Amino acid sequence: MSLSLQLPNLLLAAAAAVVGRRRQHGAGEEEAQLLDALRAGDEEAFVKLVDRHQATMMRLARSFVRSQEVAEEVVQDTWLGVLRGVERFAGRSSLRTWLLRILVNRARSAGVLESRSVAIGDVEPAVGSARFDAGGGWIAPPRPWVEESDERLLAESLAGPIWEAVEELPARQREVLMLRDVDGLTSEEVCAVLDISEGNQRVLLHRGRSRLRQALETEMGGAR
Repeated sequence: MSLSLQLPNLLLAAAAAVVGRRRQHGAGEEEAQLLDALRAGDEEAFVKLVDRHQATMMRLARSFVRSQEVAEEVVQDTWLGVLRGVERFAGRSSLRTWLLRILVNRARSAGVLESRSVAIGDVEPAVGSARFDAGGGWIAPPRPWVEESDERLLAESLAGPIWEAVEELPARQREVLMLRDVDGLTSEEVCAVLDISEGNQRVLLHRGRSRLRQALETEMGGAR
């Protein structure tokens, strides 16, 4: 399997190695029950919601603010907003999308990011032109990724370089990559949370994955 196809799974496994969690499946099945319980003031439902989404919210907040302390304040303020606004939640989006939109609005109001637009034409190519010949083909093709029987062990060995590379991504590429490949949001959810177009989301994800793949090839000795 090529590195380009393996990358999302590897990134997810590395996230598990770092933060000790994996993407939770089937969460949407409990959403209606959680909503009813939250509206009834059930503290256990709130604890469950925090446990399910806290890590994602912290990662997203850190994409907007510079310090851990400010990120924690943004997340705490978001939870307060959820508690105050749950009665008004109309269900036009998923509960997860709604609370992440609240978080993004809180983070934006902190004034860390000045612009929400991306100049698509002004960004450098995701892969350097020196790696292609005159006909547009690879001079040295990307090193094939040999799938190991225990992907998590491999991811643990690469976790440090992976997260260093993630931290070096431009902020918006990092936000899209993390929400899609680590937290498992759909493209529609990412567009709704970050208020970007589908085309913009697609370009940002491609560029983020390409930069990360290039960094991993370098780490593994595959880039020339």
